[in-house]
Amino acid sequence: MKQLRALPFLVLLAVITWLALIPAPPPQADLGWDKANHFSAFAALVLSGRWAWPQRRAWPLALALLVYGGMIELIQTQLPPREGDWRDLLADAIGIAIGLLLCKALKRWFEAA
Repeated sequence: MKQLRALPFLVLLAVITWLALIPAPPPQADLGWDKANHFSAFAALVLSGRWAWPQRRAWPLALALLVYGGMIELIQTQLPPREGDWRDLLADAIGIAIGLLLCKALKRWFEAA
């Protein structure tokens, strides 16, 4: 059963990669502000990644997701009409930080319950 805990993370990773690399994401996947799309996607990746592997340290996941975000931005420079943007990577980093803070808060909440 523990193996299934990674499934949400892997599905999110696949969907986010697809959304990042297609010419134009569907409007249903847009929160109305591009940076909100980025930080919510990366916060969700952190939350699902920490749930999948709670016994592991958080910083390797955070670093791997930041590299993943950077790779997406580099690839997008080669995919017209997409454009790589360092501000998107910054939004990814903010999402990672938000996700880590949410994980910490949720852990405290569940331990107190």
